[in-house]
Amino acid sequence: MNNKHLLGVGLGLRREMLNELLPHIPSSVDFWEVAPENWIPLGGKYQKNLHQFTSSCNFVCHGLSLSIGSPAPLDVNFVKRVKGFLDQHEILYYSEHLSYCSGQGHMYDLMPIPFTEEAVKHVVERVKQVQDIIERPLLLENVSYYAAPGQEMTEQEFTLSVLNESGCLMLLDVNNIYVNSINHGYDPEAFLCAMPTGKIVYGHIAGHYDEAEDLKIDTHGSDVIEPVWQLLKKAYEIHGIFPTLLERDFNIPPISELLLEMEKIRTIQQQVLLKTMSIKAPKKLTA
Repeated sequence: MNNKHLLGVGLGLRREMLNELLPHIPSSVDFWEVAPENWIPLGGKYQKNLHQFTSSCNFVCHGLSLSIGSPAPLDVNFVKRVKGFLDQHEILYYSEHLSYCSGQGHMYDLMPIPFTEEAVKHVVERVKQVQDIIERPLLLENVSYYAAPGQEMTEQEFTLSVLNESGCLMLLDVNNIYVNSINHGYDPEAFLCAMPTGKIVYGHIAGHYDEAEDLKIDTHGSDVIEPVWQLLKKAYEIHGIFPTLLERDFNIPPISELLLEMEKIRTIQQQVLLKTMSIKAPKKLTA
């Protein structure tokens, strides 16, 4: 596979970016991310353009409709189509949201899974089923949520239980931690510290919308704000530097502006690396 070792800084690829990006793909983007649902049904020019990307760049997939926590049966045929897409483009990592979006129909939104032991067991069983089909580790992303129906555990306890009991890996979304910490009144650094370092494959960072002082909406439609940048830095200090991708789903600016915002990620990575190296460097002995 062409991306067994993710490194550096990534960017989400949207179809509307293609004309601006091809044929001169920016070399400063270390890896790209696509939602398989947005590409699987397409053929012709779109598939040709995507193959031009995936044959020369590292890629990951971030899904939208696996609905891992749904009470409805797992859509096995859909998962098999995803596997075919991953194989076709030699993509190793497939991530999804620790949430659900379907029941008696598809809701096109990310709904919160009840934080209960029963839900943990349900999700764990489905994760194992997905991993058996795709023949790859599934990565689950900590998600933003705005209600917690039937809550018996904290978000932190629920997330750790699913990660540990299913054997899956993690996509760590720093902005979602910030948004949830404001909306639900918890310490974002404490949440970060509790996450399992060895399971974090890569991270997300994005902008959000300030509905009110105590209500933030995860939109991926604006620039990243300074407190979220600082939380990303803290994440690197706690877990080490992990590959990190900038998400932008609408209000998409020119690629030149996205690349500048991506460089902020790289700058923070370098700052933390230099700090770590200076701490580990042996002190000179003086006479």
